[in-house]
Amino acid sequence: MNRRIITTDETLEDIPVENSLRPQKLAQYIGQERLKETLKIYIDAARERGEALDHVLLYGPPGLGKTTLAGIIANEMGTNMKITSGPAIEKPGELAAILNNLQENDVLFIDEIHRLNRQVEEVLYPAMEDFAIDIVIGKGPTARSIRLDLPHFTLVGATTRAGLLTAPLRDRFGILHRMDFYTVGELHEIVMRSSEVLGVEIDEEASYELARRSRGTPRLANRFLKRVRDYAQVRGDGRITTKITNQALDMLDVDKLGLDQGDRRILTLMIEKFGGGPVGLDTLAAALSEDAGTLEDVYEPYLLQNGFIVRTPKGRVVTDHAYRHLGIEHEEIS
Repeated sequence: MNRRIITTDETLEDIPVENSLRPQKLAQYIGQERLKETLKIYIDAARERGEALDHVLLYGPPGLGKTTLAGIIANEMGTNMKITSGPAIEKPGELAAILNNLQENDVLFIDEIHRLNRQVEEVLYPAMEDFAIDIVIGKGPTARSIRLDLPHFTLVGATTRAGLLTAPLRDRFGILHRMDFYTVGELHEIVMRSSEVLGVEIDEEASYELARRSRGTPRLANRFLKRVRDYAQVRGDGRITTKITNQALDMLDVDKLGLDQGDRRILTLMIEKFGGGPVGLDTLAAALSEDAGTLEDVYEPYLLQNGFIVRTPKGRVVTDHAYRHLGIEHEEIS
Protein backbone atom coordinates (compact mmCIF):
# COMPACT_ATOMS: atom_id res chain seq x y z
CA MET A 1 0.00 0.00 0.00
CA ASN A 2 1.40 3.40 -0.98
CA ARG A 3 1.48 5.97 1.80
CA ARG A 4 -1.62 8.13 1.61
CA ILE A 5 -1.73 11.89 2.12
CA ILE A 6 -4.69 11.29 4.44
CA THR A 7 -2.95 8.74 6.66
CA THR A 8 -3.44 9.77 10.28
CA ASP A 9 -0.21 8.05 11.39
CA GLU A 10 2.67 10.39 12.14
CA THR A 11 5.15 10.72 9.27
CA LEU A 12 8.67 12.17 9.22
CA GLU A 13 7.43 15.31 7.48
CA ASP A 14 4.87 15.89 10.25
CA ILE A 15 7.38 15.93 13.11
CA PRO A 16 8.98 19.40 12.69
CA VAL A 17 5.62 21.04 11.92
CA GLU A 18 3.74 19.32 14.75
CA ASN A 19 6.43 20.17 17.29
CA SER A 20 6.19 23.86 16.46
CA LEU A 21 2.38 23.85 16.54
CA ARG A 22 1.80 21.90 19.75
CA PRO A 23 0.03 23.97 22.43
CA GLN A 24 1.87 24.05 25.76
CA LYS A 25 -1.02 24.67 28.17
CA LEU A 26 -4.58 23.37 28.55
CA ALA A 27 -5.95 26.85 27.87
CA GLN A 28 -4.33 26.76 24.40
CA TYR A 29 -5.61 23.27 23.57
CA ILE A 30 -8.59 23.32 21.20
CA GLY A 31 -11.33 20.68 21.38
CA GLN A 32 -11.86 17.69 23.70
CA GLU A 33 -13.69 20.00 26.12
CA ARG A 34 -14.88 17.34 28.53
CA LEU A 35 -11.41 15.81 28.76
CA LYS A 36 -9.83 19.21 29.33
CA GLU A 37 -12.26 20.08 32.10
CA THR A 38 -11.69 16.88 34.04
CA LEU A 39 -7.93 16.95 33.51
CA LYS A 40 -7.73 20.51 34.85
CA ILE A 41 -9.51 19.46 38.05
CA TYR A 42 -7.20 16.47 38.57
CA ILE A 43 -4.06 18.49 37.78
CA ASP A 44 -5.02 21.40 40.06
CA ALA A 45 -5.83 18.98 42.90
CA ALA A 46 -2.53 17.10 42.49
CA ARG A 47 -0.54 20.34 42.43
CA GLU A 48 -2.22 21.65 45.58
CA ARG A 49 -1.36 18.41 47.39
CA GLY A 50 2.16 18.39 45.96
CA GLU A 51 1.64 14.89 44.60
CA ALA A 52 2.09 13.20 41.24
CA LEU A 53 -1.00 13.05 39.06
CA ASP A 54 -2.76 9.67 38.81
CA HIS A 55 -1.69 7.52 35.86
CA VAL A 56 -3.54 8.53 32.67
CA LEU A 57 -4.65 6.37 29.74
CA LEU A 58 -5.62 8.18 26.53
CA TYR A 59 -7.13 6.09 23.75
CA GLY A 60 -8.62 6.78 20.35
CA PRO A 61 -7.67 7.04 16.67
CA PRO A 62 -4.21 8.40 15.73
CA GLY A 63 -3.64 12.09 15.10
CA LEU A 64 -6.03 13.46 17.74
CA GLY A 65 -3.44 14.91 20.11
CA LYS A 66 -2.54 12.23 22.67
CA THR A 67 1.17 13.10 22.64
CA THR A 68 0.33 16.80 22.84
CA LEU A 69 -1.86 16.23 25.89
CA ALA A 70 0.91 14.28 27.61
CA GLY A 71 3.24 17.24 27.12
CA ILE A 72 0.58 19.62 28.44
CA ILE A 73 0.13 17.47 31.55
CA ALA A 74 3.88 17.70 32.24
CA ASN A 75 3.88 21.47 31.65
CA GLU A 76 0.85 22.05 33.87
CA MET A 77 2.42 19.93 36.62
CA GLY A 78 5.72 21.80 36.22
CA THR A 79 7.71 18.61 35.59
CA ASN A 80 9.71 16.95 32.83
CA MET A 81 8.43 14.38 30.35
CA LYS A 82 10.21 11.28 29.11
CA ILE A 83 8.85 9.89 25.82
CA THR A 84 9.09 6.30 24.61
CA SER A 85 6.87 3.74 22.90
CA GLY A 86 5.72 0.19 23.50
CA PRO A 87 7.65 -1.42 20.61
CA ALA A 88 10.86 0.44 21.57
CA ILE A 89 11.09 -1.24 25.00
CA GLU A 90 12.18 -4.79 24.24
CA LYS A 91 13.54 -5.95 27.62
CA PRO A 92 12.45 -5.44 31.24
CA GLY A 93 15.87 -3.99 32.04
CA GLU A 94 15.35 -1.21 29.52
CA LEU A 95 12.12 -0.15 31.19
CA ALA A 96 13.75 -0.42 34.62
CA ALA A 97 16.52 1.95 33.47
CA ILE A 98 13.96 4.46 32.16
CA LEU A 99 11.96 4.36 35.40
CA ASN A 100 15.08 4.69 37.55
CA ASN A 101 16.12 7.86 35.72
CA LEU A 102 12.84 9.68 36.39
CA GLN A 103 12.67 12.54 38.89
CA GLU A 104 9.93 13.13 41.46
CA ASN A 105 6.50 13.78 39.82
CA ASP A 106 7.92 13.40 36.28
CA VAL A 107 5.68 12.23 33.41
CA LEU A 108 6.55 9.07 31.49
CA PHE A 109 4.71 8.92 28.17
CA ILE A 110 4.46 5.50 26.50
CA ASP A 111 2.91 5.63 23.03
CA GLU A 112 1.21 2.51 21.62
CA ILE A 113 1.34 1.05 25.11
CA HIS A 114 -0.72 -1.97 24.02
CA ARG A 115 2.37 -3.21 22.15
CA LEU A 116 4.46 -3.74 25.30
CA ASN A 117 5.56 -7.36 25.59
CA ARG A 118 4.35 -9.32 28.60
CA GLN A 119 7.68 -9.39 30.49
CA VAL A 120 8.09 -5.63 30.19
CA GLU A 121 4.47 -5.05 31.17
CA GLU A 122 4.92 -7.04 34.37
CA VAL A 123 7.69 -4.66 35.45
CA LEU A 124 5.16 -1.83 35.18
CA TYR A 125 2.69 -3.33 37.66
CA PRO A 126 4.65 -2.69 40.88
CA ALA A 127 6.07 0.52 39.40
CA MET A 128 2.57 1.94 38.86
CA GLU A 129 1.09 0.68 42.13
CA ASP A 130 3.94 0.83 44.65
CA PHE A 131 6.50 3.02 42.84
CA ALA A 132 9.05 0.22 43.09
CA ILE A 133 10.59 -2.38 40.81
CA ASP A 134 11.92 -5.83 41.64
CA ILE A 135 15.38 -6.62 40.28
CA VAL A 136 16.89 -10.12 40.22
CA ILE A 137 20.62 -10.22 40.98
CA GLY A 138 22.71 -13.27 40.13
CA LYS A 139 21.75 -16.54 38.50
CA GLY A 140 20.73 -19.99 39.56
CA PRO A 141 20.61 -20.93 43.28
CA THR A 142 22.41 -17.73 44.29
CA ALA A 143 19.92 -15.46 42.55
CA ARG A 144 18.06 -13.06 44.79
CA SER A 145 15.46 -10.37 44.29
CA ILE A 146 15.76 -6.85 45.64
CA ARG A 147 13.17 -4.09 45.55
CA LEU A 148 14.29 -0.71 44.26
CA ASP A 149 12.21 2.32 45.23
CA LEU A 150 11.25 4.75 42.48
CA PRO A 151 10.29 8.43 42.60
CA HIS A 152 6.56 9.08 42.38
CA PHE A 153 5.76 9.58 38.70
CA THR A 154 2.80 9.79 36.34
CA LEU A 155 2.52 7.27 33.53
CA VAL A 156 0.60 8.58 30.53
CA GLY A 157 -0.23 5.73 28.18
CA ALA A 158 -1.57 6.25 24.68
CA THR A 159 -3.10 3.62 22.44
CA THR A 160 -5.15 3.35 19.29
CA ARG A 161 -6.28 -0.15 20.29
CA ALA A 162 -7.62 0.01 23.85
CA GLY A 163 -9.19 -3.42 23.47
CA LEU A 164 -5.73 -4.99 23.19
CA LEU A 165 -4.65 -3.75 26.63
CA THR A 166 -4.57 -6.45 29.27
CA ALA A 167 -7.02 -6.01 32.14
CA PRO A 168 -4.30 -5.85 34.86
CA LEU A 169 -2.56 -2.97 33.06
CA ARG A 170 -5.76 -1.10 32.24
CA ASP A 171 -6.99 -1.35 35.83
CA ARG A 172 -3.88 0.38 37.14
CA PHE A 173 -4.73 3.65 35.38
CA GLY A 174 -6.65 6.08 37.59
CA ILE A 175 -7.75 8.33 34.72
CA LEU A 176 -9.06 6.86 31.44
CA HIS A 177 -10.35 8.98 28.58
CA ARG A 178 -11.37 8.31 24.99
CA MET A 179 -10.40 11.04 22.55
CA ASP A 180 -13.09 11.84 19.99
CA PHE A 181 -12.87 13.13 16.44
CA TYR A 182 -12.99 16.92 16.15
CA THR A 183 -15.85 18.95 14.74
CA VAL A 184 -15.39 21.17 11.68
CA GLY A 185 -15.62 24.22 13.94
CA GLU A 186 -12.85 22.95 16.21
CA LEU A 187 -10.62 22.07 13.25
CA HIS A 188 -11.27 25.54 11.83
CA GLU A 189 -9.94 27.05 15.08
CA ILE A 190 -6.89 24.78 14.90
CA VAL A 191 -6.18 25.76 11.29
CA MET A 192 -6.49 29.46 12.14
CA ARG A 193 -4.13 29.08 15.12
CA SER A 194 -1.63 27.01 13.11
CA SER A 195 -1.64 29.48 10.24
CA GLU A 196 -0.88 32.27 12.71
CA VAL A 197 2.03 30.31 14.20
CA LEU A 198 3.38 29.52 10.72
CA GLY A 199 2.94 33.11 9.55
CA VAL A 200 0.50 32.15 6.79
CA GLU A 201 -2.42 34.36 5.76
CA ILE A 202 -5.61 32.36 5.25
CA ASP A 203 -9.22 33.32 4.52
CA GLU A 204 -11.96 32.29 6.92
CA GLU A 205 -13.82 30.19 4.35
CA ALA A 206 -10.58 28.57 3.17
CA SER A 207 -9.94 27.52 6.75
CA TYR A 208 -13.39 25.92 6.95
CA GLU A 209 -12.77 24.11 3.65
CA LEU A 210 -9.53 22.68 5.01
CA ALA A 211 -11.35 21.64 8.19
CA ARG A 212 -14.14 19.89 6.27
CA ARG A 213 -11.67 17.71 4.37
CA SER A 214 -9.50 16.80 7.38
CA ARG A 215 -11.51 13.76 8.53
CA GLY A 216 -11.95 15.12 12.06
CA THR A 217 -8.19 14.90 12.72
CA PRO A 218 -5.91 17.84 13.69
CA ARG A 219 -2.82 16.09 12.30
CA LEU A 220 -4.43 16.00 8.85
CA ALA A 221 -5.59 19.61 9.14
CA ASN A 222 -2.04 20.77 9.87
CA ARG A 223 -0.59 18.57 7.11
CA PHE A 224 -3.08 19.94 4.59
CA LEU A 225 -2.32 23.49 5.73
CA LYS A 226 1.36 22.92 5.03
CA ARG A 227 0.68 21.51 1.56
CA VAL A 228 -1.80 24.26 0.66
CA ARG A 229 0.69 26.86 1.88
CA ASP A 230 3.25 25.48 -0.59
CA TYR A 231 0.68 25.54 -3.39
CA ALA A 232 -0.31 29.13 -2.56
CA GLN A 233 3.32 30.20 -2.59
CA VAL A 234 4.02 28.72 -6.04
CA ARG A 235 0.66 29.13 -7.82
CA GLY A 236 -0.64 32.22 -6.03
CA ASP A 237 0.55 35.21 -4.04
CA GLY A 238 1.10 33.28 -0.80
CA ARG A 239 -2.35 33.98 0.61
CA ILE A 240 -4.54 30.92 1.11
CA THR A 241 -7.95 31.53 -0.43
CA THR A 242 -10.87 29.15 -0.93
CA LYS A 243 -9.97 28.81 -4.61
CA ILE A 244 -6.35 27.99 -3.82
CA THR A 245 -7.43 25.51 -1.13
CA ASN A 246 -9.79 23.69 -3.50
CA GLN A 247 -7.18 23.54 -6.24
CA ALA A 248 -4.47 22.24 -3.90
CA LEU A 249 -6.61 19.57 -2.25
CA ASP A 250 -8.09 18.50 -5.60
CA MET A 251 -4.53 18.07 -6.84
CA LEU A 252 -3.86 15.90 -3.77
CA ASP A 253 -7.00 13.91 -4.68
CA VAL A 254 -8.80 14.65 -1.42
CA ASP A 255 -12.48 15.33 -2.10
CA LYS A 256 -15.03 17.47 -0.26
CA LEU A 257 -15.69 14.85 2.42
CA GLY A 258 -12.05 13.85 2.91
CA LEU A 259 -12.11 10.69 0.76
CA ASP A 260 -9.07 9.91 -1.36
CA GLN A 261 -8.68 7.73 -4.43
CA GLY A 262 -8.31 4.58 -2.33
CA ASP A 263 -11.59 5.19 -0.49
CA ARG A 264 -13.48 5.93 -3.69
CA ARG A 265 -11.96 2.88 -5.40
CA ILE A 266 -13.32 0.63 -2.66
CA LEU A 267 -16.80 2.13 -2.84
CA THR A 268 -16.88 2.10 -6.65
CA LEU A 269 -15.73 -1.51 -6.86
CA MET A 270 -18.35 -2.60 -4.31
CA ILE A 271 -21.02 -0.89 -6.38
CA GLU A 272 -19.88 -1.96 -9.86
CA LYS A 273 -18.70 -5.52 -9.13
CA PHE A 274 -20.92 -6.52 -6.22
CA GLY A 275 -24.05 -4.41 -6.71
CA GLY A 276 -23.31 -2.42 -3.57
CA GLY A 277 -22.98 -5.52 -1.39
CA PRO A 278 -23.18 -7.36 0.82
CA VAL A 279 -19.61 -8.50 0.17
CA GLY A 280 -17.23 -10.27 2.55
CA LEU A 281 -13.94 -8.71 3.64
CA ASP A 282 -11.76 -11.43 2.11
CA THR A 283 -13.65 -11.27 -1.19
CA LEU A 284 -13.31 -7.50 -1.29
CA ALA A 285 -9.60 -7.70 -0.46
CA ALA A 286 -9.02 -10.22 -3.24
CA ALA A 287 -10.89 -8.06 -5.77
CA LEU A 288 -8.77 -5.05 -4.80
CA SER A 289 -5.51 -7.04 -4.61
CA GLU A 290 -5.14 -5.62 -1.13
CA ASP A 291 -4.47 -7.13 2.29
CA ALA A 292 -7.64 -7.78 4.32
CA GLY A 293 -6.02 -6.39 7.48
CA THR A 294 -5.13 -3.16 5.66
CA LEU A 295 -8.70 -2.75 4.48
CA GLU A 296 -10.10 -3.35 7.95
CA ASP A 297 -7.62 -1.20 9.89
CA VAL A 298 -6.75 1.60 7.44
CA TYR A 299 -9.63 2.19 5.05
CA GLU A 300 -12.75 0.88 6.73
CA PRO A 301 -12.93 2.90 10.01
CA TYR A 302 -13.53 6.26 8.33
CA LEU A 303 -15.98 4.80 5.81
CA LEU A 304 -17.94 3.19 8.64
CA GLN A 305 -17.87 6.19 10.97
CA ASN A 306 -19.16 8.51 8.28
CA GLY A 307 -21.88 6.25 6.95
CA PHE A 308 -20.42 5.29 3.56
CA ILE A 309 -20.62 1.57 4.31
CA VAL A 310 -22.26 -0.58 6.96
CA ARG A 311 -21.42 -4.02 8.27
CA THR A 312 -24.09 -6.69 8.14
CA PRO A 313 -23.99 -10.41 9.02
CA LYS A 314 -23.60 -11.14 5.31
CA GLY A 315 -20.84 -8.60 4.66
CA ARG A 316 -20.18 -4.92 3.87
CA VAL A 317 -22.88 -2.88 2.15
CA VAL A 318 -22.57 0.53 0.46
CA THR A 319 -25.05 3.12 1.78
CA ASP A 320 -27.20 5.64 -0.09
CA HIS A 321 -24.91 8.36 1.26
CA ALA A 322 -21.99 6.86 -0.68
CA TYR A 323 -24.05 6.61 -3.88
CA ARG A 324 -24.98 10.28 -3.61
CA HIS A 325 -21.42 11.35 -2.88
CA LEU A 326 -20.06 9.42 -5.87
CA GLY A 327 -22.86 10.66 -8.11
CA ILE A 328 -24.04 7.14 -8.92
CA GLU A 329 -27.75 6.40 -9.19
CA HIS A 330 -29.02 3.79 -6.80
CA GLU A 331 -32.25 1.96 -7.47
CA GLU A 332 -33.39 0.38 -4.24
CA ILE A 333 -35.03 -3.03 -4.52
CA SER A 334 -38.33 -3.00 -2.66
